Amino acid sequence: MKDYVIRAIDEKGSIRIFIANTTNLVEEARSIHKTMPTGTAALGRTLTAASIMGRMMKGDNDSISIQIRGDGPIGNVVASSNSKGEVRGYVGNPMVDLPLKNNGKLDVGRAIGRNGRVIVIKDFGLKEPYIGQSNIVSGEIAEDLTYYFAHSEQQPSAVNLGVLVDKDLSVKASGGYIVQLLPDASDEDIDILEESIKNSEPISTLIDKGFTPEDILKEVFGKFNMSILKKEEVEFKCNCSRDRIEKALKSLGEKEIKDIIEEDGKAEIVCHFCNKKYNFSKKDLESLI
Repeated sequence: MKDYVIRAIDEKGSIRIFIANTTNLVEEARSIHKTMPTGTAALGRTLTAASIMGRMMKGDNDSISIQIRGDGPIGNVVASSNSKGEVRGYVGNPMVDLPLKNNGKLDVGRAIGRNGRVIVIKDFGLKEPYIGQSNIVSGEIAEDLTYYFAHSEQQPSAVNLGVLVDKDLSVKASGGYIVQLLPDASDEDIDILEESIKNSEPISTLIDKGFTPEDILKEVFGKFNMSILKKEEVEFKCNCSRDRIEKALKSLGEKEIKDIIEEDGKAEIVCHFCNKKYNFSKKDLESLI
């Protein structure tokens, strides 16, 4: 079954909810980057958030990038998505794996680190993209993005992200939701919402049990009369190409390309996002000058 995101709103138009199952796309990312469990969880959570936030965008050519830049051993975690649901990402150090926390969960917070920035770049096809930033508060990513929405976008939100890694290191379940309060939300609605989220099982557990995003909407937010507005697919897909790599090489300038030819006689460029290799012979490089 393909991964997808549903968009729903309550009957009063005061709460908007996005819920995603991202198990397949996160497993594909794990397979490409050969991440260890802690890295899989960090990357999977960020990819899930990007897949939802990408589907929030309206323009056909709009895109979003999330960068988690902490001081932990995993380095930077990067995920980007467009409004078509094409998502990609990578971690700085995919081999990082830390002991489980006392509650038996993966220690993503320590891998990310407690000091650093969350950077969200939204490209609407204008001259300059929108760049929002906030501090990392826990390194657990969902909490960091909740803080980002409140402090950078002034949008009260609840973010829940989860990845369950199997014994063979593959992704057993992955998903998340973003709940946003709209101007008409009452204090009573907020209290019910907070209680519902607090008393629910982890989203990765629900997905592992076979719950669909529609089931999760009923299970967690059943006290609200919700209507599903959209159901949209998401997938891991990189937009790299030889043409893009050639443009990047050209941007280095004539001297730099000549130095590569002199030192190595060829070039191999590897895409950060999908690990695809692009080889350029001496003749190829000379043609770029």
